[in-house]
Amino acid sequence: MNNVFSALADPTRRAVIERLITGPAPVSELHAPHDMAMPSFLKHLGKLESAGIIRSKKIGRVRTVHIEAAPIAAAEDWLNRQRNIWKGRLDRLSALAEHLEKESNDG
Repeated sequence: MNNVFSALADPTRRAVIERLITGPAPVSELHAPHDMAMPSFLKHLGKLESAGIIRSKKIGRVRTVHIEAAPIAAAEDWLNRQRNIWKGRLDRLSALAEHLEKESNDG
């Protein structure tokens, strides 16, 4: 999970993921909108691949990249659990604040 969140921390890598949601793409297409040298871009792809977020396959001279859903789904599940925990905490804090305000107005 740490590798997934580390990979998602960079805007270039998030842009690659957003593009791959629409379907597989060759590396050259993924690289095109980014103002960086290909070796630097390939390091970003390597980070995504080592986190298990993407996979690539070379056919002839073209390397095509596709997204792997499982790591993204696991991160989403973790975030949803955290959201529910914090929602419960904030709901209890809000109820306490309302209770204290009511006591102060009644007293």
